[in-house]
Amino acid sequence: MKKLLFLFLLVSNIVNAQSYDDVLKKYPNFNGVVLVANKGKIAYKKAAGLSNIQEKIDLKTNSIFRICSITKTFTAAIILQLLQENKLSLDDKIGKYLPNYHGEAKDKVNIHQLLTYSSGIKNLDQNTEEMYALKLPIDSILIRYCSGNLVTEPGNQFDYKNAEYIILGKIIETIENKPFATVLQARILDKTGMMNSGMLSNAKVINSLANSYLFDSKTLTYSNDDPYWIENFYASGAMYSTVEDLLIFDQALFNNMLLNKQTLEIMLKPNPHLWNVAYGFWVTENEYLGKKYWCADRQGSISGSNATWLHLIKENNTVIIFGNSDAVNLNDLRTELVEISLKKN
Repeated sequence: MKKLLFLFLLVSNIVNAQSYDDVLKKYPNFNGVVLVANKGKIAYKKAAGLSNIQEKIDLKTNSIFRICSITKTFTAAIILQLLQENKLSLDDKIGKYLPNYHGEAKDKVNIHQLLTYSSGIKNLDQNTEEMYALKLPIDSILIRYCSGNLVTEPGNQFDYKNAEYIILGKIIETIENKPFATVLQARILDKTGMMNSGMLSNAKVINSLANSYLFDSKTLTYSNDDPYWIENFYASGAMYSTVEDLLIFDQALFNNMLLNKQTLEIMLKPNPHLWNVAYGFWVTENEYLGKKYWCADRQGSISGSNATWLHLIKENNTVIIFGNSDAVNLNDLRTELVEISLKKN
């Protein structure tokens, strides 16, 4: 009987692994790493493609990637830790912490509005050539690109941009009197044991960091990623990580290791009039296999670097995909992996 049970479990695991593999085969241009976890336990993890196309170096499951705007979820988590410790209020205005801030938002925009991209500050992200192609101190970026005039009433309109989270990073530095990277390391990375995550800079050598590439769908060829200064993205998009490290963060967050239950509920409360954005996530009801699931969704993209992270809140199922090219729509791949995970369970 025990032998039969063992064989049944073995065959079941092989079938499930083949199902995930079959999905990846449908995306032959995928360059990256996928991870599927059920209640924090890894059900599937696989790398596909190349870390360095020129040298034909394969990606590995522990390869490091630029995680782009997933950085914003870490920034939001730190802000909420400070809220939990009564070091700030969500109603506090920018000027309380940044008295030298010169923008119109200084005494009009609060932390809640920064977290939900509803500050009303003019969106200057389109000036990417200037904003990210020149090496600039963060204080200069704050003045030149995050202090524009208000174009809408604060709190009324969603307008996704990096400016709000750059401001939040500076607020964190002011409250903690430490660089953002130091605060991130102490409050999250060291606390959770995320050994392969941190803040990027062009000068910093990160072992196993995947190169990023742009894909031409007409010629089916890759080119090197556009040059930019990753550190200019700061608290809005300058982190690196691995899929396993992000799963550690995922479980620490949703199992109240970093935030208590009440504060996590604040983080995950969607704002329907602002495209269901929450703090560091979008929280929506997604339909899979004919059934609806409440999901926390976070994505990131900078040129050829792309990442997507989905957590089914009640089920505690997680799908993480990091890619180092723009050849594949990661959300299409993610949907198929989520549905296989749900079938398995």
